[in-house]
Amino acid sequence: MVLSDHIAAMIEKMLEEGGGRAEVRRNDLAQKLGCVPSQISYVITSRFTPERGYVTDSRRGGGGYIRIVRVQMSRSEYLMHFFQAVGKSLGEADAAAYLRNLVDHGIMTEREGKLAMQALTEAALDACPPEKRDGLRAEIFRRMLMIYMM
Repeated sequence: MVLSDHIAAMIEKMLEEGGGRAEVRRNDLAQKLGCVPSQISYVITSRFTPERGYVTDSRRGGGGYIRIVRVQMSRSEYLMHFFQAVGKSLGEADAAAYLRNLVDHGIMTEREGKLAMQALTEAALDACPPEKRDGLRAEIFRRMLMIYMM
């Protein structure tokens, strides 16, 4: 297992034990895992994002921590959150993260997520000029979300 996967798994375990909330002390966790604190920060900022259903808050200083909360929303709130979070531009990796989250939360089936992802790939948007693909991808994704809002 890659170190970042191990860090993420430990934080997930902390979230499970804390009922969807965890306070991570970077230095303590880094010392426990034998890595540098910046690796902990990297995992938190890349894997525990709003797109994946998390809210983070931090307090700096000697007793500092990073608080991670798994967001609990109703289906309609969740879809509206995604709709607004997409904005006017959406990269392929972010689209994949959004779709994975929708599947993980039971809003989309695995098959629907795979179909949607195929429609949002660079290959599917190949006929569109590269500088316009992220905008088109965002528009397609928002239109897909509207179907789930009905």
